[in-house]
Amino acid sequence: MASVPNEREALDQRALRLACGTALCLAISFALDLPIPVVAPVFAVFLLASLNRPLSLKAGLGLALIVMLTTGCGLLFIPLLRYYAISGVLLISLFLFLAFRYGLRGGNNLVATFLVAGLTMISAAGTADFQLAVTVVGALVKGLLLAVLVLAFSHWLFPEPASHPAGPAAQALPDEEAARVALRATLVVLPAFLLALTDPASYMPVIMKSVSLGRQSCTTRARGAARELLGSTLLGGLLAIAFWFALRLFVHLWMFFLWMLLFGLLVARELYATSPKRYRPGFWLNSLVTMIILLGQSVQDSVAGKDVQSAFAVRMGLFIAVTLYACLVLQLLDRPRRVR
Repeated sequence: MASVPNEREALDQRALRLACGTALCLAISFALDLPIPVVAPVFAVFLLASLNRPLSLKAGLGLALIVMLTTGCGLLFIPLLRYYAISGVLLISLFLFLAFRYGLRGGNNLVATFLVAGLTMISAAGTADFQLAVTVVGALVKGLLLAVLVLAFSHWLFPEPASHPAGPAAQALPDEEAARVALRATLVVLPAFLLALTDPASYMPVIMKSVSLGRQSCTTRARGAARELLGSTLLGGLLAIAFWFALRLFVHLWMFFLWMLLFGLLVARELYATSPKRYRPGFWLNSLVTMIILLGQSVQDSVAGKDVQSAFAVRMGLFIAVTLYACLVLQLLDRPRRVR
């Protein structure tokens, strides 16, 4: 009987850690006016949801080296995309496939996610302007460093119970299954990347959304894909609308932090519920990531003097279109498997 309170205590600590860390990362990003302020809280969500222990110094240095490798690879693809577009797109598709397959074969899913984000965002930005690519590199590096620091602080503030073991290692899929799922995730990310090549500055949020969908598609079955992928996208949009109108009551950085803390707790409560839920954890993570991306872009549109409502409508329409395409890919690639 004592294990039940211990389990409940561990889940409560994780929910508080996720909500507080995400809110803190979001507030610091906008306070410091980072180049792409939504990058840090999105990375924080992935880190806090995946790790039950803070990163050691060795792991932190290894993650920093991975980011350097990611940014270097993204910059190397810029000349190919400018002068040999087809070859560049094919090579990036191959590297995306290898990154997803690495995570599915038992590798670090966080590393795979950073590789996918770096390859797509940096190379797409570099096709328009090399300075924009450098800005994206700085945003990724600063966002990751901030997320790692917030991860350590959140674990200090809400530590994992000492009696509770660390999370289990990721299970490796068989080679054939890993290749099939990696191909599926690559096809989910690729259209958003191709769209971003036409206007990287405008479609950068769509790439971030597609990376989140590609990550979620690795654990989603085709039978419930529409309900899980599309449902989480719509829920994230509704949360962003509610957050925006709540923030308008009193516009202040501290209220931004407090509202994010409240909405983060609402999502984390469902994510770490003890009783079995209808939706998988990826549903709630994707909802939270979608809300952060939409909300962050709306705040930036408001600061720039743009029409927030029309920009949100266009962005939400693109998110829904990307999600519907992801559902279609899951259905088409899993159909031969179901027939067999």
